[in-house]
Amino acid sequence: MESIHPAQIDEWIAQSRAQSADAKPVVLDVREPWELQTASVKPEGFELLAMPMRSVPERYLELDRSQPIACLCHHGMRSAQVAHFLTNQGFEQVVNIHGGIEAWSAQHDPSVPTY
Repeated sequence: MESIHPAQIDEWIAQSRAQSADAKPVVLDVREPWELQTASVKPEGFELLAMPMRSVPERYLELDRSQPIACLCHHGMRSAQVAHFLTNQGFEQVVNIHGGIEAWSAQHDPSVPTY
């Protein structure tokens, strides 16, 4: 399973679009609803989809296998598990955002609160 750092998100989006012009990259936020209310990323160049980790086994068929997916959580552990799960389900364009939203705030967008 591949990981990217939040500082690489723009590069990941550009690579995803270069591979397929109609590819719409997705950041899959697997945190709990209260976490999303506390801090959330701005969908700039990607679609933001919230799907708490516990719901992924029941809901993963809602995801489009042709879309590149970057999984996000608080520190990167839950999202790594979800990325691994999706890969095992046959998704081929899945990465984990290493360090989660905490690293996103430090490396990509300091306006995102930390908690």
